[in-house]
Parts: sequence; structure tokens; C-alpha cells
Amino acid sequence: MGYESYQQLGVDVADGVATLTLRSGQKFNAVTWQMHHELGLIFDDLTRDPDVRVIVLTGAGDAFCAGADLNWLRNQLQDPPTPREAREAGRAIVLGILDCPKPVIARVNGDAIGLGASLALLSDIVIAVDTCKFADPHVRIGLVAGDGGALIWPLLIGYARAKEYLLTGNAVPAADAVRMGLVNHAVPAGELDATVQRYARQLADGATMAIQFTKTSTNIPLRQAVESVLEASLAYESMTLRSQDAQEGVASFLERRKPNFVGR
Repeated sequence: MGYESYQQLGVDVADGVATLTLRSGQKFNAVTWQMHHELGLIFDDLTRDPDVRVIVLTGAGDAFCAGADLNWLRNQLQDPPTPREAREAGRAIVLGILDCPKPVIARVNGDAIGLGASLALLSDIVIAVDTCKFADPHVRIGLVAGDGGALIWPLLIGYARAKEYLLTGNAVPAADAVRMGLVNHAVPAGELDATVQRYARQLADGATMAIQFTKTSTNIPLRQAVESVLEASLAYESMTLRSQDAQEGVASFLERRKPNFVGR
């Protein structure tokens, strides 16, 4: 299969392993409209590719993904997507990862923030550089953690811990993320590639049908959660995109000042 149509995702397939690289061109691989659109398509294409048995998801350079590009988000505030558009776009990405039968390994080579954190945490195995952090700070700019955060964090670390981080937007250092079960491994930068390749090679050389059906079976509760939690959280996020607090949150971030939220 050819992946030339993808502008902000790089795909390199070698010996059964597809390396999927986030490369928006924005600082810290922040998500643009184009990347968001492409993320909703790429996992279906990788599923259909007979040469791919394992997917490694990573970021270009020294960054993984900083979440939504704030300028794109500001444009959304001026012209918010309809609830249907927001629902379909959000579901396409989350279900793309969950419904892809091929194992997805997140190679987290830098901070994973917002949607970046969701992309990593929805993956099947998460291997992070030990200097990175994970956070979903939607609330800090007046938005609901609707694009996967409210779905996956509680299922990984329990509701008490998840609510602490989702309601504050505080970051979790990689070592703490391992201890609480948010991610699988945190390793020094010099060991990241070897660790990722060890798992990728084991999965690519394993019993493909057994591995894929095991992933599909294990993800059944996640798929069920999508139909309840994700549907609601995307709808609520769509509502907050129309709020004064979201306008203030994005403006204050771009202007590097403390926000003045009014609850509307």
C-alpha cells in the first residue's frame, strides 16, 4: 500500500513493522486540522495493509505530541464544529486505534499532552523515555477532556487518580506513570529504540492470528466504554468549545497570562 497522500503522518514499513510518525510541522508535533483528519484514517489503512503486523506510533524529532495546536483551536472557537462533526472526528481516531487488530506500540519520545496523551494511552503497549510527562490539561483552557482522556485514564489507573489528573490538568512524570499503571515502561533515551524494537520484533514474529484476536477480545470492554463515556465526553467538549471560558482559556495561554474564568 502507498501512504503518499498523508501530509502530516509518516509511514515506514519494514519487516512487518510500520513506524507511524506524527509530524505536523508545529512545535512539539501539535495537532493541526490536517493531522487530526489523517489520524482518523490511517489506522484503517494500516489494518488493510498485508505487510504490516505491528504498528509503532511515535513523534518526529525529540517530541511526541503536545496536543491540539492552539491556533487551530482558536479557529475552532470562532467557528465550532457541529456536535455531529465533533463526534465523528473524535470517534474515528479512538476507534481507529481500538478496532485495529494489529498491536500498537507507543514509542513516547517526549511529552504526551492532551490528545497526544490519549493517542499514547489508547495504544496497546506504551514505552516512554524516562524524562517525559503525560497530561490531559483540557480543563486548563476551559474544555472537557473529551477526545479520549475521560475514557482511558480511569480505566488504566482508577477513578480516584484519574479524576485528580483530569480535573486539575496536572502532569504525571514517566516514572510515576509506570508505578501507577498508566504506561508500561519508562527507559533512558539511549534505551528507548532497543526496548521498542524488542517488543515490536517479538509481536511481529509471533502468532499473528492469536495476537490479533487476543487484542480484539481484550478491547471489548474499551469498545463498550466508547459507546457511553466517549459519546458523552465528545458532546460535552463540543459544548465547552462554545463557552466564554474556552475563549478565555485559549487567549490566556497564547498571551502567557493567568486565565480569568467566569463559569460560562
